[in-house]
Amino acid sequence: MDSRHLRVFVTLSQDLHFGRTADRLNIAQSVLSEQIKKLEAHLGVRLLNRNKRTAVTLTDAGKIFLTEAKLALRQLEHAEAVGRLAAKGDVGNISLGYVGSAVSSGVLPAALKAFRSKNPQVEMHIAAMETPRQLEHLRDGRLDVGLLRSRSRYPEGVVAKVVMREQLVVAIATNHSLAKASIIRAHDLADEAFIVPQFSESEGLAENLSTLGRCGGFDAVPRHRVADFITALCMTAAGYGVVLVPQSMRSLAPDDVAFRSVEGYDGQVELALAHRKRESAPSVRRFIESTLSQVGERKLTGRE
Repeated sequence: MDSRHLRVFVTLSQDLHFGRTADRLNIAQSVLSEQIKKLEAHLGVRLLNRNKRTAVTLTDAGKIFLTEAKLALRQLEHAEAVGRLAAKGDVGNISLGYVGSAVSSGVLPAALKAFRSKNPQVEMHIAAMETPRQLEHLRDGRLDVGLLRSRSRYPEGVVAKVVMREQLVVAIATNHSLAKASIIRAHDLADEAFIVPQFSESEGLAENLSTLGRCGGFDAVPRHRVADFITALCMTAAGYGVVLVPQSMRSLAPDDVAFRSVEGYDGQVELALAHRKRESAPSVRRFIESTLSQVGERKLTGRE
């Protein structure tokens, strides 16, 4: 069905006069009459009562169809408006994955706040997700943007930019003997039970732990492997062991966990913004640009 025929019919239903409607639409009266006939033929029903001696009136079918035609035209106008907004990135849907330190470091909250202030009609679908899963979902299109641990290599078609670097510190229970020490050196941790979060990752904290062990002259073997930092910090508070974490995790830790730097160990972790290299969705591109701009206004290194 041609939307022009709907508009002609709605206008004619207001005037109920072929001559006036033709003038309003700036078309010949014969053209107007032909368009109405085509619409009636398409529907298989007469919409108008035409009589040279009486005014044009709507048939019962015409009255019913007029209501639906008006609704259809309003929906069409809405769809056209939304399409134009989507083309500019003003509306859309963005799926975003993040790791825990994207929250604790303040990167994710700041990115969302800055983006929403200028793009309130864009829908965000946000999920906590470990780095390997984010990369998998980015590659197959189930995720648009990821805030994840940086990698030496990324899947084909996925690119990333580092947006935050954080110093690694050791989290220990407040009643642990090392919590009372003014200085902790790497070799002081030789006999500790290490808890390793995000153990499913092939790169990252497991490698950092190995480096810490080499600095202290011991083999840092994980005792407990857990899925996330919150679990690791809870186990630390309970005395199960110690955990190497980004310093921003202080903000999420239980009260009975202390954080200490390790003298001579300068390990860092990087948080990166990852996305598909050839991203075509305007709203996603706008979020990426907004977040990178927001990060550019902050320090790249984490909070002390």
